[in-house]
Amino acid sequence: MASVSFKAATRIYPGSTTPAVNSLDLEIADGEFLVLVGPSGCGKSTSLRMLAGLEEVNEGAIFIGDRDVTDVAPKDRDIAMVFQNYALYPHMSVAENMGFALKIAGVDKAEIAQRVQEAAKILDLEPYLSRKPKALSGGQRQRVAMGRAIVRNPQVFLMDEPLSNLDAKLRVQTRTQIAALQQRLGVTTVYVTHDQTEAMTMGDRVAVLKDGFLQQCATPQELYDRPINAFVAGFIGSPAMNLVEARIDGDGVKIGDGHVKLSDDVLSDARSQGLETITFGFRPEDTEVSGEGFSMHVNIVESLGADGYVYGDVPDASGNAHQITVRTDGRNIPRRGENIRLQVTGGHTHAFNPATGLRLGN
Repeated sequence: MASVSFKAATRIYPGSTTPAVNSLDLEIADGEFLVLVGPSGCGKSTSLRMLAGLEEVNEGAIFIGDRDVTDVAPKDRDIAMVFQNYALYPHMSVAENMGFALKIAGVDKAEIAQRVQEAAKILDLEPYLSRKPKALSGGQRQRVAMGRAIVRNPQVFLMDEPLSNLDAKLRVQTRTQIAALQQRLGVTTVYVTHDQTEAMTMGDRVAVLKDGFLQQCATPQELYDRPINAFVAGFIGSPAMNLVEARIDGDGVKIGDGHVKLSDDVLSDARSQGLETITFGFRPEDTEVSGEGFSMHVNIVESLGADGYVYGDVPDASGNAHQITVRTDGRNIPRRGENIRLQVTGGHTHAFNPATGLRLGN
């Protein structure tokens, strides 16, 4: 087991002047499950491949434990990688696939068999050891790929969107299995996904990237409660946080025909920066239909049983219509075309500088 450190690590692809990963500074503790998340092209997979040795580090360094592995060959880094497409050999059995890396490394046959058996037991693959990959389901193939990584007893697991080829139900089931397995084994794990729900449910900490830059690295709860900027606020959470340009009005902001109070520290921070408008944020689940607050015309209604989602427009600081989302009781959903009034539940508001995107207040 080992910690992982990115120290101002940068990757610039040939022919490009813009770094795919720009001065990444990130410390991953021994035994930690860290998830890299962000939209397509943000640099998350490139960061993982730099750690694996599959991409060159143009500037900076990468350490595994106390060892600088920046220029070390992938095979000598003591890492094991699980890919999106499983990468299994179709002509080999499950047992042969799982033990292949050990065979290449010259490990004794008896030890290979023992390690494969132990991994198969952990992953509930014992009945399938003699089967070929084509005789397995997608979830079983992914478990074989996991088993191949486990038998190597690496210092670090690297997982590059391993669930993206599975259907929705199997994704949920498999992600809980992976999280439980990582806790059981205690191996430092770096996991890449574009799915922020996956990131929030699996990671001890989540690192959010955008355009090659690390935006914030924190626990899932901290990212949800205290996003450092408007991008993280809008990216983390499902449905996404409502972000509306709003004019400061007295002790709060004006939203349409209503007023929402802001905390003293947010107001003080905004005034010290000379702001007349802010980016005001509130989550759909922190908004309730009420007889007070600001009004919204309901455009679309979605019923999901226990929950309902209502979509409508409110005017922003310039008077333009801005769509927001509200989560409601699934058994008492407003009707399409109805005009409703909304309140943001106490204390669950967010404010950002509209120019820099940075959070205002503490």
